[in-house]
Amino acid sequence: MAKRIPQRMCVSCRSMRPKNQLMRIVQNQSGEIALDPSGKKPGRGAYICRSRACIEQAVKAHRLEKGLKAPVGSDVINQLVREMEAMPVDEATENE
Repeated sequence: MAKRIPQRMCVSCRSMRPKNQLMRIVQNQSGEIALDPSGKKPGRGAYICRSRACIEQAVKAHRLEKGLKAPVGSDVINQLVREMEAMPVDEATENE
């Protein structure tokens, strides 16, 4: 029997994907918003695809703010985009 793979929904494109193909953005108790590559940081999290199109769409429609239930400044978004682009892309997300 195959092992169950956790599924999560992208806040931008609303597609269901395996958890390891999405990036988690988390807001901790002090209100700081950061990328969570491990997926284990405490706080309210939102998942987003690693594609630039999804990130741009999420910013344009304020979907990240809705997912985190908190305002997200443009400086935070720029920092998150830089961090996401610096992360290695695994083969599972490359083929899509």
